Amino acid sequence: MDNLDLIKKISITSPTKIVLLVIDGLGGLPHPRTGKTELETASTPNLDKLAAESLCGLIDPVGPGITPGSTPGHLALFGYEPVKFNIGRGVVAALGIDFDLKPDDIAARGNFCTVDSSGLVTDRRARRIPTEKCTELCRLLDEIKIEGVKLFVRPVREHRFAVVFRGEGLSPEVSDSDPQQTGVAPKAVKALNPQADMTVDIANNFVAQARIILAKHQPANMVILRGFSQKPRLPTMGEVYKLKPAAIACYPMYRGLARLVGMQLLKTGPAITDEFDALKQNYADYNFFFLHIKGTDSAGEDGDFDHKAKVIEEIDKALPALTGLQPDVIVVTGDHSTPALLKGHSWHPVPILLYSKWCRTDRVGEFSETACILGGLGRFPAVQIMPLAMANALKLAKFGA
Repeated sequence: MDNLDLIKKISITSPTKIVLLVIDGLGGLPHPRTGKTELETASTPNLDKLAAESLCGLIDPVGPGITPGSTPGHLALFGYEPVKFNIGRGVVAALGIDFDLKPDDIAARGNFCTVDSSGLVTDRRARRIPTEKCTELCRLLDEIKIEGVKLFVRPVREHRFAVVFRGEGLSPEVSDSDPQQTGVAPKAVKALNPQADMTVDIANNFVAQARIILAKHQPANMVILRGFSQKPRLPTMGEVYKLKPAAIACYPMYRGLARLVGMQLLKTGPAITDEFDALKQNYADYNFFFLHIKGTDSAGEDGDFDHKAKVIEEIDKALPALTGLQPDVIVVTGDHSTPALLKGHSWHPVPILLYSKWCRTDRVGEFSETACILGGLGRFPAVQIMPLAMANALKLAKFGA
């Protein structure tokens, strides 16, 4: 019996409410000049006050030393073992833009990128081109014709897009073309088993045609693909936890993840305050809320230490809109660390606070990496957050006689 099977057996309905606030890429590293992380640099009086009334610690999204992608990082937060439920980024990207994905479709997540005259990647995000430009380029790529397959190329946001391959005999068991670094050429897509040879030919054909079409469209003159996958069947949060869950997220990928686990997607504007307003407006209708903030992760990936700290301060200023609703349980954490000093995801554990009136508070007086490492929760796997939240919301019955 895995963890979800156990929770499904002992979960019960109750009127209590849980809010999971995910500050994407929250964890950081100390700035060489100050010795403080982005979170420790930011002024966070509201988060600090909440931490002092909570139980704190650090989480490992996948495991110690493992750098997680956004999909496994979030699935772990929702209580799904990320290694068992290894879902490709392509499916999440397609579902996040409400694409009608069929069971046999193969979806991949794409980046418009910049390559130099030698074909080496100089910018994996093509300077984060505007979504309007991404939409224009996707229309061009959507006209690509490949025998035996129907292609769909759809914009996601900024430099990101989704491509869906529809046809017979396709397999998701292929490698990425995204090298995940600059200064090297995009990789050729390769088969991970013999049944994927046809998919490899189709994917590489698509990339080759895209290179020709985009040649004059600087800075987005090439594409890189990753996360080839098919739509899975996951047990929903309603089935497992007996919750009525809702998601408040601007970015399509996280809306796709929420849809996969059975959350209702709520409308929200792009600003941080818009998301907290959406929580307030819909608070009476659901008993679990996933509230996602993206800006911290984007700033970390861009290497912008100061902007990441600023986004954290904006979240802190908006926090009273959440705490004023007096949820029975509040969890604040991130899906992974994105230190600005590394300009990408990292393996470092992520700070977490868990508030409820049933908590045994610890001596942590601020919300930071340095403080949370001394918290009463200690360091633990992220998949254990949901059982803790459910228990503190009095939504789990006793196990055994």
